[in-house]
Amino acid sequence: MTTALVTGANRGLGRHFALELLARGTTVYAAAREPGTIDLPGARPVALDITDPDAVAAAAALAGDVDLLINNAGISTGTPLLGDLEGVRADMDVNFWGTLAMVRAFAPVLAANGGGAVVNVASALSWFAFPGTGSYAVSKAANWNMSNALRLELAGQGTQVTSVHLGLADTDMARGVDGPKTDPAVVVRRVLDAVEAGDLEVVDDDWSAMVKASLAEDPRAFYARFLSA
Repeated sequence: MTTALVTGANRGLGRHFALELLARGTTVYAAAREPGTIDLPGARPVALDITDPDAVAAAAALAGDVDLLINNAGISTGTPLLGDLEGVRADMDVNFWGTLAMVRAFAPVLAANGGGAVVNVASALSWFAFPGTGSYAVSKAANWNMSNALRLELAGQGTQVTSVHLGLADTDMARGVDGPKTDPAVVVRRVLDAVEAGDLEVVDDDWSAMVKASLAEDPRAFYARFLSA
């Protein structure tokens, strides 16, 4: 891959994706709602709100040489499904609809540039939920199966779709959450190496692997730890 666009590139995993890509000699469009917050020498800042159709279309027109799209932008409102419906909608608008809008806009760009690849940053929470994560977990579950469907729909143009799943990375989003956290620089190196190797899914840590494996088991055992708390 020679040219990438990274959403949410001003902080967290997105910033680390942009830094690692630049270190690998990739041309990087670093996208954020406020492009002035991009402080990455060598990157090309792009103003982008992925929930704004006009902004998404403008980004696709601007970055016509992209062969790697990294859909990193995401939010977590902490809204339960029976809570504030606006919070539920906000999680879905960014984590599902906004991500899908980016793929729809950039699919022709990727096709014109030889196929390329799409990376969708999902979560271990694509495969389970715990109290306080309802709308986020649902949005990331939708994100995961979106990747599965897009992988089939984009196969004809030679576009690889890779879904990324991890527990906690040491970023702003996980600042108030207890538990072991992975160095985000390590995460992005693994992901980019996996994309180059043609991997379709990155399960980044033991927790995510355990959660995915539990899907084949009786859910009562898995959810007992939350229901008895």
